[in-house]
Amino acid sequence: MTIKIEMLRCFCSVAQTGNLAEAADRLGRTQSAVSMTLKQLEDHLGKKLFEGERKNRLSTLGEQVFEMALKQTRQFDQTVQSIEVAADAAHGMIRIVSVPSVAALLFPSILEHMTSLFPGIKAELRDTDTQQVLDALTEGKADIGIASGYHPLNGVKVMPLFEDAFGLVCASDHPLITRPEPPSIDDVVAGTFVRNALCDLIQTPRFLSAIETADVTIHNTHSLITMVQTGDWVTVLPQTVIQFLPESTAFRAISDLPDKRQVYLYVSERPRFKDLTDVCSTFIQSHKISSGLES
Repeated sequence: MTIKIEMLRCFCSVAQTGNLAEAADRLGRTQSAVSMTLKQLEDHLGKKLFEGERKNRLSTLGEQVFEMALKQTRQFDQTVQSIEVAADAAHGMIRIVSVPSVAALLFPSILEHMTSLFPGIKAELRDTDTQQVLDALTEGKADIGIASGYHPLNGVKVMPLFEDAFGLVCASDHPLITRPEPPSIDDVVAGTFVRNALCDLIQTPRFLSAIETADVTIHNTHSLITMVQTGDWVTVLPQTVIQFLPESTAFRAISDLPDKRQVYLYVSERPRFKDLTDVCSTFIQSHKISSGLES
């Protein structure tokens, strides 16, 4: 017997709900059918996925399988959705994945431009972190990617798009914003500093050593902005974020932090709709972004 995606989906539902009845309702199946599918999976593995007869506590193996199975079922569902959208794309389809700060700047203009040139075109736009942008390209789930940093990929053209300086982001009435002189690295990290994934792109030794002791890391940009908006926390982000910062927050240069984030355009060499991809990538390149402002 081979492990099928529906077995993994069944197991994930039981693990998430903690009982067979709720899992059966979620899956639209009978409780006995769910129980039988789960038993088949455990028999195939030769080990139990839950501790005891109740399904409210995973075994050690169950925890490992749950993490992998959840990832695979979500990936499968996304793939099916993409296949269905592609099949329905009689007038062509463009798939773009971008880091959030750039997506907020470019997605509206890209949609307007492409739909005006190609009426009826299907567009699939996603914002996510750099690693998932690269994964989408290598797995054939995206035609165009926009990501921080240079990462050569087989079958993908990589072109520099723009660069923007890193700086302080915090509440607009924070002392580091309102005082006359610009803050230094020491000033920024001296208080309640929040680290984020983009900090890994900074190479200044003084900054790297200063953030080693940072206790809090937030990866989601919007959650990060919400946190610094309270006035109690500060962080460091590229300047393009000023385009979607709320009025209660502000960006300011850091006197001894010269680093800039390099943003690159990634274009698949074998997209399904090459003409659309070429037009779209050319349009993105023509949208020069500097210091968070289009020129």
